[in-house]
Amino acid sequence: MIEIKEAISKQDMKEFVKFPFKLYKNNPYWVSSIIKEEIASFDRKNDIFKTVDVHFYLAYKNGELAGRIACCINWTEVKDLHKPKVRFGWLEMIDDVEVTKALIDKVIAFGKQHQLQYIEGPMGFSNMDKAGMLTKGFDYIATMIGLYNYPYYVEHMKQLGFQPEAEWLEYKLDLTLFDEGKIEKMSQLVMNRYGLKPLEFSSTKELMPYVDEMFALLNKTYADLQSFVPIEPFQVEHYKKKYLNFIHPDFISCVMDKDNKMVAFAITMPSFSKGFQKANGKLFPFGFWHLLQAMKKNNHAEYYLIGVDPEYRNKGVTAIIFKEIYACFKKHKITFAETNPLLEENNKVKQLWKNLNPEIHKERKTFRLDI
Repeated sequence: MIEIKEAISKQDMKEFVKFPFKLYKNNPYWVSSIIKEEIASFDRKNDIFKTVDVHFYLAYKNGELAGRIACCINWTEVKDLHKPKVRFGWLEMIDDVEVTKALIDKVIAFGKQHQLQYIEGPMGFSNMDKAGMLTKGFDYIATMIGLYNYPYYVEHMKQLGFQPEAEWLEYKLDLTLFDEGKIEKMSQLVMNRYGLKPLEFSSTKELMPYVDEMFALLNKTYADLQSFVPIEPFQVEHYKKKYLNFIHPDFISCVMDKDNKMVAFAITMPSFSKGFQKANGKLFPFGFWHLLQAMKKNNHAEYYLIGVDPEYRNKGVTAIIFKEIYACFKKHKITFAETNPLLEENNKVKQLWKNLNPEIHKERKTFRLDI
């Protein structure tokens, strides 16, 4: 017998957040969240919910917790971008397609209630949240910004009549192939030609005044991609709090023009995946220490966000970015990097990696069902 219950109370939300810890126990590739922070991020007092309606559900089979799902409507997406859809995310379940169906039925009902036409997921409240069900790369550790799931998740989607919608690729990059001399010359040429200069930060305090400009540039960079929903100012504040503490200023590079306007930036970070695994959902008493160790002793980095003003896309400005990032990686003894998930259609960014022997080691998709 399968029972679906809406998660409303604090205890319900605690069960919602902690369920994956049971589902993926002893799995070497899944990366845990910080339980307290994730529960706080679902608090409906957060500004992130100003433009989002959301419901959280738990599935029980024979009295045992067997799955979870969140369904949400991003009203900016529906009203301004005219996409009549319900998003679903935070989907986790045992290998029982009837459990999955019972959870998905709640999403369908939510969509019909609001006269929407289809559901799509897994995805979060906005484009800054994790998205895309893993379809390749099940034997690689997840990144901080990538979802992990068992292979049977994809089979459940197929059995329930879903069709693939968006597709993302993730690359492994061999930094030992980086041609430092070539990129140095190209960087200098581009700076001289367009009056550009790199901007470096020595502390988070120095970085803070530029964060809003980064997000504004991010909106311009990805505006023409099919699944992009603009990031609003109150959402920027939310993600500042959520991620900024994990970002070392060394791993951020910005390019400014002669008027001190930002034209490009990149945010990278050491991989925290193993640190989060060791923390096992808790910052205290030892979780912080594991994350600090990941920051200090790591040969593995992740590209998080890259933004380039459309006016500078074909002018070689990324040479400046890569020169600065590579100097940081060299300083911190980083030899291997992974990209964030890139939409398969995003050829502009995919071209950035062509000289670093890129290997597609993970693929992920969202799945759509018309209702």
